[in-house]
Amino acid sequence: MQLTIVIPLLNEEESLQELHAWIVSVMQSKHFSYEILFVDDGSTDTSWELITKLSKENPNVKGIQFSRNFGKSQALHAGFKAAKGDVIITMDADLQDNPEEIPELYELIHTEGYDLISGWKKKRYDSILLKNLPSKLFNWAARKTSGVQLHDFNCGLKAYKKSVIKTIEVSGEMHRYIPVLAKNAGFYKIGEKVVKHQSRKYGRTKFGMERFINGFLDLITIWFVTKFGKRPMHLFGALGVLMFIIGFSFAMYLGVNKLFINPFGRLITNRPQFYIALTSMVIGTQLFLAGFLGELMIRSKKTEKRYVISDKIAL
Repeated sequence: MQLTIVIPLLNEEESLQELHAWIVSVMQSKHFSYEILFVDDGSTDTSWELITKLSKENPNVKGIQFSRNFGKSQALHAGFKAAKGDVIITMDADLQDNPEEIPELYELIHTEGYDLISGWKKKRYDSILLKNLPSKLFNWAARKTSGVQLHDFNCGLKAYKKSVIKTIEVSGEMHRYIPVLAKNAGFYKIGEKVVKHQSRKYGRTKFGMERFINGFLDLITIWFVTKFGKRPMHLFGALGVLMFIIGFSFAMYLGVNKLFINPFGRLITNRPQFYIALTSMVIGTQLFLAGFLGELMIRSKKTEKRYVISDKIAL
């Protein structure tokens, strides 16, 4: 099978039939062997009934239904797990992504050898204040933090080599950072293509301003995992040592002052510097131990993996 088109959706009953007809038209005109995989993320309208109807009319249509809304990342993860095509295309179900882009995205993966191609909605039809400006700020921060030079991390229209989606694991709300996850997994040939963005035809967006807040929090998470995930001691250990030195310096100052400079002054426990010293040394010790435990956990996992590989070779 050449193509799997994964479409996560939530309450998109108005657009599903039109989107299906549009995709089928493109697939037939280019003679692709394909499957369309709709992932219903807990819709409360008639979306699932429509998906069931389309699957009966078209054997290339398949569906996955969640019992409740789990989020786009979980929907994509389920779609990736079930995908059978050599190239996987993801797109949104609201008709803002153009299926006419699919053949060129496929060629970039299949012929040009890219691991991942991300769409870039260079010209958008969204609100400037509510979406465009926050999106530009978010994408700038993502580029600087991750080192992946894409203009539009959040574009739903992307193309993947099958080995990419079978290797990475999308969880939480990490769907925005799939290119970063792919890069961390060793897939470095990541490209970008300008795609058409269309104004929403039916309903309203399912995402509010909170997605940018969550996006920045996820960005911090993925920055930490990328930079220190395999060496937590470099962060926690360094911070711990720094905090302990600050606390120990305060303690030494208080001790020398009490013993040699002002022995009949107020008690050390009555001075604020004592509590700064105590708190700093406790926090420093905890941070150092956190880094140490992190290193032990990573090394134990590596040891388990070596044993598994050895067992497989022996078998």
